[in-house]
Amino acid sequence: MSLRNFSGATTALRSARPRSANPAILSKCTVARRRDGWAVQRRWKSDDGEKKPEVPFNLQLFESVTARVQKAKEEETRQAHLHQRTGRGRFFATVFAIIVTSSIGYWFGQATAPKHESTASTASLAIVNPPKHNISEANMEAAWTDFRDIVGKDNISLEKSELESHSGSSWSSHPAEPGDVPFCVVKPGSTQEVSAIMRVCHERKIPVTPYSGGTSLEGHFAATKGGICIDFSRMDKILKLHKDDLDVVVQPAVGWELLNEELAKDNLFFPPDPGPGAMIGGMVGTGCSGTNAYRYGTMKDWVLSLTVVLADGTVIKTRQRPRKSSAGYDLTRMFIGSEGTLGLVTEATLKVTVKPQHTSVAVCAFPTVRHAADCVFKVVGAGVPIAAIEILDDVQMQCINDAGQTNKTWKNAPTLFFKFAGTASSVKEQVSQVQSLAKKTGSVSFEFAKSEQEKTDLWQARKEALWSVLAKGEGSEDLGVWTTDVAVPLSKLPQIIEEAKDEISKSGLLGSIVGHVGDGNFHSIILYNKKTEYEKTKHLVHDMVKRAIELEGTATGEHGVGLVKRDYLEHELGTDTVDAMRQLKRAFDPLCLLNCDKVVRASAPKPGEVAEW
Repeated sequence: MSLRNFSGATTALRSARPRSANPAILSKCTVARRRDGWAVQRRWKSDDGEKKPEVPFNLQLFESVTARVQKAKEEETRQAHLHQRTGRGRFFATVFAIIVTSSIGYWFGQATAPKHESTASTASLAIVNPPKHNISEANMEAAWTDFRDIVGKDNISLEKSELESHSGSSWSSHPAEPGDVPFCVVKPGSTQEVSAIMRVCHERKIPVTPYSGGTSLEGHFAATKGGICIDFSRMDKILKLHKDDLDVVVQPAVGWELLNEELAKDNLFFPPDPGPGAMIGGMVGTGCSGTNAYRYGTMKDWVLSLTVVLADGTVIKTRQRPRKSSAGYDLTRMFIGSEGTLGLVTEATLKVTVKPQHTSVAVCAFPTVRHAADCVFKVVGAGVPIAAIEILDDVQMQCINDAGQTNKTWKNAPTLFFKFAGTASSVKEQVSQVQSLAKKTGSVSFEFAKSEQEKTDLWQARKEALWSVLAKGEGSEDLGVWTTDVAVPLSKLPQIIEEAKDEISKSGLLGSIVGHVGDGNFHSIILYNKKTEYEKTKHLVHDMVKRAIELEGTATGEHGVGLVKRDYLEHELGTDTVDAMRQLKRAFDPLCLLNCDKVVRASAPKPGEVAEW
């Protein structure tokens, strides 16, 4: 390597170049010429005259340059080490800064970003965030303008009386809270208008409570989240009757009684027969039944297809019109009994059947409710193809007599009402079989209808059951009525009815037993003072439901869950099953807009809100 490649080499060479020397100094030096012609500088003599070896000049020059180059290399090495240490420090500082910044960014991102959705198949209350709705005055007033543009000003109500009537009733077992009212009642006239309303509510995060007949009993249409009430009263048309196919397409506000009046013109009828005033929309929502359930089944057995508006306004149809189908998930039955929490039914295709050739009614009284229940068990076990079996206890029969709404006076004793259907000869045979079985189980009377008028008169008592009890409370604002129902396996029916009646008697409250006992379902109608006897009544109903579940029964046979029965589902079905229902609700209605709080809880209960098991 050339010396000039080192820093400082040029300076060293320049410094070693001969210059004009001081004569005094030069006199001490001698210069000799080598044979090769190079001049060689010799060391000067010491003043003390000591002789020392002479070093050639070019060697001195080389030594001088080498020393300077070595010093320069050492300096460069030192600078390189210093730079390396400084660079390493900067590197570690930079890495540290990146780590700290990344950590802060990650923490902030986790704190502010939406949490990732759980991949679990179920959704417990512990992991579900409470719904966040926007019912601010500004948002609701802006939405009112949108609703007006959809249905017209005349089809929106802000009247206080109408808001209150659309959030509760005097026969509901859920006590109305002051804030459980909607901001307004909106009345659409078509599926398209319902869809448009739901798109507005979805965009503005406004909760919705559906309403059709308003006859439900377990707090189904209480507006616990405010928002709006969608009243289907304008959607009350029978759209199409297919007589040859035995089905009919109806809107949700068609009453079952009106429907049967129209079907009777073609010798047809629709079997489910819940309380008076019930409409198809609510009947689908609760999965109702009625007195004909023993022979014909419940609501789910008579619905072929549904048109449903989902929470975001999407419109779906669950099936076409065939009597059976294996095409995909059975969404029809999923919506039946969902109480408006998964979607809003705007059309229903229902099965209908031909009216029986002949019908009749028989009534027989028994000394105790246990004897009456035993008779039911024996009649069903004998396979007698009767149309309905209803039980009314002695308290209920007394209420009917006191109300005076029937054409005859009845024995104040537990009574069974039988309905028969078929040909004239088959009905006669059925009556004979039941009379024989009733006598064997201790009946004290038996009478059957011999004419159409007698049939109407005898069955009239059954239809007057609820209203005759309510008549006991007329004129008292503090008197409330609690109507509840449970169902058990048929073999457990005598036991639970007897125990329930005994508990009601011990409570000192006026309460009756009424039931569709042919399928193990019975109701209790209890009058109580709202101010002083509410807790007693609540405890009485709780024990009745608990007893039914412990007997492998259900908290509700046909009334539905609503607000009142939702906390019994975990005891009846298990926590995981209820969590699966909640996950289904989240899938169809992520914002929890549709009838929030019904069937399954959307948020954890308050302390003391759930009765101890």
